Amino acid sequence: MESLKKYFLFDERKTNLRTEILAGVTTFLSMVYIVIVNPSVFSAGGVNFGGVYIATIIAAVTGTLIMGVAANYPIAIAPGLGINAYLVYTVIISMGVSWQQAFGAAAIASGIFIVLSMTSFREMFINSIPETLKKSIAAGIGLFIALIGFRNGHVVMPSEATMVSFGSFSDQVFILTMIGLVITMLLMVLNVNGAVFLGMILIAIVAKILGWWELPNEFFSMPTGFNETFMQLEIGDVSLLAPVIFTLLLVTLFDTTGTMLGIGRQAGLIKDGQFPNLKSALLADSVASFVGAFFGTSPTSAYVESGTGVSAGGRTGFASVVTAALFIAMLFFQPLAAAISSLPSVTAPALILTGCFMCANIATINWNDYSEAFPAFLTLVLIPFTYSITTGIGIGILSYVILKLCTGKFNDVHPLLILMAVLFAAQLSM
Repeated sequence: MESLKKYFLFDERKTNLRTEILAGVTTFLSMVYIVIVNPSVFSAGGVNFGGVYIATIIAAVTGTLIMGVAANYPIAIAPGLGINAYLVYTVIISMGVSWQQAFGAAAIASGIFIVLSMTSFREMFINSIPETLKKSIAAGIGLFIALIGFRNGHVVMPSEATMVSFGSFSDQVFILTMIGLVITMLLMVLNVNGAVFLGMILIAIVAKILGWWELPNEFFSMPTGFNETFMQLEIGDVSLLAPVIFTLLLVTLFDTTGTMLGIGRQAGLIKDGQFPNLKSALLADSVASFVGAFFGTSPTSAYVESGTGVSAGGRTGFASVVTAALFIAMLFFQPLAAAISSLPSVTAPALILTGCFMCANIATINWNDYSEAFPAFLTLVLIPFTYSITTGIGIGILSYVILKLCTGKFNDVHPLLILMAVLFAAQLSM
């Protein structure tokens, strides 16, 4: 016990074992929904649910343990929402890339990510992207995720007359989604820990009561499907997948770093602008992404839900160790997770409300400066409207560089951003 306290700096960070365990459990409950949502998203791209379920847990455990043991931070890692939707709906479905090659692209991006995490180039790369674009990209991805949630939940339906239309109350999926959305929003407004996951369970219960869903024959079993995705990745045409690799790299780079900095500040671990053990923290995410690609899932990200654990008092990496242990236990709940995910209305509210969270920062964009506002707006709307994160980011960066250079605001444009604009222009013109 004493060695545990000493290793994780309990006394220095003014915490104790009970508090750290509570924090780890709180973080787990807040983000465990990903073990249902992530495999469900990849199922739409033809990837085996069981394989992605196992890969999701392995990636989460790998990143969260490294974050806890090596970096000593109460921050949890898991496959990110948004980047998984990009791989499925843009890369696999729209571009026609096989899911094996999509995971191959993720492995390449993660490998580059590992190298960058050990150098100062990662920080320079992140700093080259203006805050306006970072915020609008995050919000655009949020709208993209929400659109997928609305579509899966039959809240938004295709229409020949108006392109899209509102769902129908004669549709069971629509009714369940709306009930689930209200339940989950209420739980969140009431600050209930694990609101998203609890909302999923309650939606399933409502569906059972209404006779629209049957309980599985078994809730627990040894995990299956491992061989369906493990080491199935393929390295396809790198020139064709270059935009995909670049987008994966770009999004994961500043998404994870931003979240880590935010949680670190919340926990009071960043002092005088210094982030202790930063390389270990960055490696936690990049290594988890690399491992995840080989097991069969999308790149990982630091989860903002870790903030719930910090709010519960978590200050050390032991909270992350507890979270990782609970994820390991989820391996044996695969039958229940698969049964719950078979209801589109279960995962739809989680996707929709995640989109809401990701839009929060657009309030701080300077909408009065048109050289900032126009690129932000284009990025924000084109990601969901074109169903492509790559296109939205590309147009946003291009418009930002053009407007800034043409108005003489050269100091606002980093040389790396100009290079990105050239690359995106070449890719978009192909």
